[in-house]
Amino acid sequence: MENLLKRKIDSFLIEWKNNPEHMPLIVKGARQIGKTESIRHFAKHHYAHVIEINFVLQKQYKDIFDDGFEVDTILKNITLKNPDLEFVPGETLIFFDELQECINCATSLKSFRADGRYDVICSGSMMRIDYREIESNSVGNKEDYEMYSMDFEEFLWAKGYKPEQIEDLYRHMITLTPFSHVEYDVMLENFREYMVLGGMPAIVNSFVKNKNYSGTLRLQRQILLDYKEDITKYAGGLDQRKILSVYRKIPVFLSKENKKFQISKVERGARSREYVGTVDWLNNAGIVSVCYCMQQPELPLKGNYNPDNFKIYYRDTGLLIASLDEEAQEDLRFNKNFNTYKGAIYENMVGDMLVKQGYSLFFYKNDKGTLEMDFFVRDADSLIPVEVKAGDNATYSLNTLINDEAYDDIRYGIKFGNKNIGFNGKFYTFPYFVAFLLKRFLKEKDHGEQNTYHAKDSY
Repeated sequence: MENLLKRKIDSFLIEWKNNPEHMPLIVKGARQIGKTESIRHFAKHHYAHVIEINFVLQKQYKDIFDDGFEVDTILKNITLKNPDLEFVPGETLIFFDELQECINCATSLKSFRADGRYDVICSGSMMRIDYREIESNSVGNKEDYEMYSMDFEEFLWAKGYKPEQIEDLYRHMITLTPFSHVEYDVMLENFREYMVLGGMPAIVNSFVKNKNYSGTLRLQRQILLDYKEDITKYAGGLDQRKILSVYRKIPVFLSKENKKFQISKVERGARSREYVGTVDWLNNAGIVSVCYCMQQPELPLKGNYNPDNFKIYYRDTGLLIASLDEEAQEDLRFNKNFNTYKGAIYENMVGDMLVKQGYSLFFYKNDKGTLEMDFFVRDADSLIPVEVKAGDNATYSLNTLINDEAYDDIRYGIKFGNKNIGFNGKFYTFPYFVAFLLKRFLKEKDHGEQNTYHAKDSY
């Protein structure tokens, strides 16, 4: 099927192919995010010959590595099973799909890399894959690309927006120029659509094609059911019931004022040690993102957090909304009353946008509960608190972190809300819908012309 949706992996794959030193590639990610379609689309337009082997649908190919890992031996075994396949050096892509079903395939990547006659791409669902085993079988002989569901920029592409229109959003950011009423209202409406739909390609495609939400909730709920079925099927040695219990409780914790995930509340008498690995499994499967509480709001981010104190967010906010009860669904879809869910939907949304830019997630809350911050990122030399506001209430914690000399790694902050662009000398205010551009903004802002004043410079 022709891939109608433009994805960021499209340009990455072209760059990969054009690099004369490119290694075999493994594209990993959660199920149903568009991995196979994107690779097929790329292969069709860039190779004269494409050999696609799916180890789930074509189990007969799982033994092609049994006679050893020399490339010619592997190709001989493939053509024994299908004599019509043609391997032309320099013009052929071999696409091994559902890699997790045939770990020996990963071992063969070293041979394919050394041989160099054929390009190789592997793909697999993270829900069903032990990447530690694959890593040990192919270390140093492959490149990894982690793919996510569609981000907001890809959603805008799907709706027909041009690159120059998205560049204009960034221009507003970097020059601190507020949006006009028309610009703001239209983009906020797009953003609300994206929150309800999420970024699963089949759902976005349905919405764009039909120009309404008809059938999208049914598709989302089917994905949620598929995830539950896969947990039951692929959780391996871990207690599947415990993973399902954690998975089902995520919306419950997000709906509370304190969104911290507490194992003791998952089921009566539950102890943390009994649930070791369950959250990691969901995270590694690409279903959730884990946001860890920092010990102190200071650099470095990694190594400065409590692994037992965390929040859990859905990787796809559309699936979070689809997991809520009917009344919440109706309120969100028809009344657009996103504020009622304790800010969790906006928080989940911004968290997802950060993850899709390559950020790990960290938050902070002191023991007294008097100081808390939703997220932290960093630029070249400072720690940056990121606050997400569902409403327009005060920003006590943000101001404290910026002003207090005790937090000397923090020089300025970011606030996302339903507010136009602004800068008050302490923090930048941005509407939610430009959060996907944050990493680029932080990298380039000091090269722009706007004021780079830091709040603590005056002390």
